[in-house]
Amino acid sequence: MSDLEVTSSPLIEGKVWVFGDNIDTDVIVPGKYLVHDLPEIAKHVMDGIRPGFATEVSAGDVVVGGSNFGTGSSREMAPRGLQAAGIRAVVATSFARIFFRNCINVGLAPVECAEANAIEEGQRISIDLAAGTVTILDTGRVLDAVALPEEIGEILGAGGMENYLAAKFAGEKS
Repeated sequence: MSDLEVTSSPLIEGKVWVFGDNIDTDVIVPGKYLVHDLPEIAKHVMDGIRPGFATEVSAGDVVVGGSNFGTGSSREMAPRGLQAAGIRAVVATSFARIFFRNCINVGLAPVECAEANAIEEGQRISIDLAAGTVTILDTGRVLDAVALPEEIGEILGAGGMENYLAAKFAGEKS
């Protein structure tokens, strides 16, 4: 189980890295790295748009994007790579549907926030998934976000769909 819980606030707090609109999975994890294992892929996350990004990220950081974040192929390795690099959540004005679902499946919190563009690179934010708020800690400004249903919070709290289902089925066998 991860330490992400839906019932406590703040759930996620981290330093922000800002990207723009239409960030596709090919720039999140360039295809030439897909032949490697996850730790190697994590070293190259976002190389397609910001080479060296992975060397600057700290565990718990947050990526903020514009509209249609995660567009492109449906490769699950894009959210896995971000997560393996230390990213805890992605806040964006909107997401490509499959990327959004892949984030949930791997346990990376996707946060839809219409005012994500108000968040600046280097700021620290706090995200309350259950309440649907993003607070810019540097200014105190609270932005509305789409609250995630309790079931999605349980999946994220388990560390992704695989862990969630394993725990659920283990409980049914008892």
